[in-house]
Amino acid sequence: MQVDAVVVLFCVWLGSQAGDLQTKQDAKRDQNGRRWSPIYKRSPDMTKSPMTKSEQLLRIDDHDFTMRPAFGGPPIPVGVDVQVESLDTISEVDMDFTMTLYLRHYWKDERLSFPSTNNQSMTFDSRLVKKIWVPDMFFVHSKRSFIHDTTTDNVMLRVYPDGNVLYSLRVTVTAMCNMDLSRFPLDTQTCSLEIESYAYTDDDLMLYWKKGNESLNTDDRISLSQFLIQKFHTTTKLAFYSSTGWYNRLYIHFTLRRHIFFFLLQTYFPATLMVMLSWVSFWIDRRAVPARVPLGITTVLTMSTIITGVNASMPRVSYIKAVDIYLWVSFVFVFLSVIEYAAVNYLSTVQERKERKLRERLPCTCGIGNPDEMMIDPQITGYGSMDANTTGNYGIPENGGRQERMLAQVALNDPQITNQVKPSRGYVNIWIDTHAIDKYSRVVFPGAYIFFNIIYWSIYL
Repeated sequence: MQVDAVVVLFCVWLGSQAGDLQTKQDAKRDQNGRRWSPIYKRSPDMTKSPMTKSEQLLRIDDHDFTMRPAFGGPPIPVGVDVQVESLDTISEVDMDFTMTLYLRHYWKDERLSFPSTNNQSMTFDSRLVKKIWVPDMFFVHSKRSFIHDTTTDNVMLRVYPDGNVLYSLRVTVTAMCNMDLSRFPLDTQTCSLEIESYAYTDDDLMLYWKKGNESLNTDDRISLSQFLIQKFHTTTKLAFYSSTGWYNRLYIHFTLRRHIFFFLLQTYFPATLMVMLSWVSFWIDRRAVPARVPLGITTVLTMSTIITGVNASMPRVSYIKAVDIYLWVSFVFVFLSVIEYAAVNYLSTVQERKERKLRERLPCTCGIGNPDEMMIDPQITGYGSMDANTTGNYGIPENGGRQERMLAQVALNDPQITNQVKPSRGYVNIWIDTHAIDKYSRVVFPGAYIFFNIIYWSIYL
């Protein structure tokens, strides 16, 4: 019996030794199932060594950061500087602009001071910003704004051992810009981006530009398709609200001058060409109604289309713009060219009626060799001799054929004819030279339009 008990105990001991050996062998295998070897031994990761947490180092839990630094004392100075990254769009219709910028704040909060042997600052992201006090800046008259969040929130917080804080964020803001379009498109606009504390008056927070005008930096590559950026500058003012008091407000002003070349090609040149095209009708025979009427109507409709296209891209302002003056004066010139032909046509019709009446009342001139050589007798009509070439030439070809000239000269040497003609100025020299209207229009219209252009461009350029 004793021998059997010894055997059993010996078997149990061997089993336990085998289990311990297998456990040690398994412990010497790495994550990939490979057996442990000295060549797989790694040096300890010093970055994972136990260190003091930033919240504990800054003693965040020991202070109430819902209150501003030095609460109850003098106002805390907060310096600001701005780096303009891009000026994206300028909209005349909405009267606003969109700008992307880096907004940086500087202040001192002794509650965030920490011991340091090398005076090295600590940098944090947006997670720590939510746990401490930061200035509550906002953009006055802004329509939309947001902080960029790709690939993470574009926010940086840098804390120095003495408690100085740098708070930077990347923002895109769309703000209002009151534009005066009375000189459009030959205008210069000045827009402003205004920064202000929302809750803290000047008794609690003193907002200022950290380095004056040097606090505003711009990228030299900033450009706009329609504007030339002339200058950026900064100012500081106090803003008063009747319910809450006085606040410090920072201004970023920038001046924009519009490029004129686009509007010269799209608006001014087409309008000028339409006016010049309307003058072509002055050289077309006034009897060619199918040629002159469609030409006048086409130029009028084209000018209407140009005016409509320009106004469609503009706000509905209650005052006249510079481009409106030019387009409407051009429209009047085109319209007057149509009226000019209507006047010529009407006077020609009146002349024909008078001619027919005169032919009906004149005696027959049968047997007269050349009626065009008849002269007026001063004793009958009171008029002296008149050359037929001095009268008009309505109803004749431009080659000057004299046989079709309609003259009202009834002085005859034959007493039989002279006694039948009743002396009256109504039958003498009734000719109206309608062709002269076109001749004068060829000079008056271009001269008046050139004079208008000289006055217009001397005022607005």
